[in-house]
Amino acid sequence: MPQVPDIKLADGKIIPQVGLGLWQSTDEEEFINAFNEAVKSGYRHFDTAQAYTNEQMLGKAWKESNLKREDIFITTKIHIKNFSKKKLIPSFEESLEKLQTDYVDLLLLHFPVTVLRKNAWAKMEEIAESKRARSIGVSNYTVRHLEELFKYSKIRPVINQVELHVFLQQPELRKFCKENNIQVEAYSPLARAHILDNPVVQKIAEKHDKSYTQIMLRWLIDNDLVIIPKSVNPKRIQENIDLFDFKLDETDLAELEEVDQDKRFCWSPVHVP
Repeated sequence: MPQVPDIKLADGKIIPQVGLGLWQSTDEEEFINAFNEAVKSGYRHFDTAQAYTNEQMLGKAWKESNLKREDIFITTKIHIKNFSKKKLIPSFEESLEKLQTDYVDLLLLHFPVTVLRKNAWAKMEEIAESKRARSIGVSNYTVRHLEELFKYSKIRPVINQVELHVFLQQPELRKFCKENNIQVEAYSPLARAHILDNPVVQKIAEKHDKSYTQIMLRWLIDNDLVIIPKSVNPKRIQENIDLFDFKLDETDLAELEEVDQDKRFCWSPVHVP
């Protein structure tokens, strides 16, 4: 079983560098099987969201496992429909019930919703102060959104979870986050399997006797990012965490930097004011 490194966040908490993304996993039997396979393969970090409508499945899955609550890292995210002052905390409390826990390890605002995001962050800070979220952060924030948040926040986000992969490397955002002690977490780290024929990635995969997708993931690991690849396929679940018996060398990293296409496959926050 791979030993997944922990990354220390700015608030002193730690997060496992590889987690299982749970987006689109809504069949309960399939979900439970994927969770169990992930646990067997070494995952202890699970990433859900109110919008995924499967928090209750994660609650059931971990409760039925032999894992203690302190042995797993649970992330959930506030749905954009729950950003209002009245809805945010009650919706979070509902999430806790579904997850069968009295705290989450990480709570994120799911998107930088114009007008609502400022008051939503104040409610996130309340939750953090109550210790019901060990850490708080954001998702899909650009540099502009983060700079704005810094002006009114009492607690800064420790994580920014964004679409990021070798074909969307976001160097400016990564640099800004590093300078401000915000850990970048990559969702859709395999670019939703849209580009599986890049010759540079393929060449490096052959060089290391690894799969194409393992090279994509290892590039993120070697750039100190947290990753949450999603799958319900047992073989892929195992493959997506089997990343720690090799490293990319400087030549590999330089070549992979050149494959960046600034290509998005998910919802884009770029034009959100």
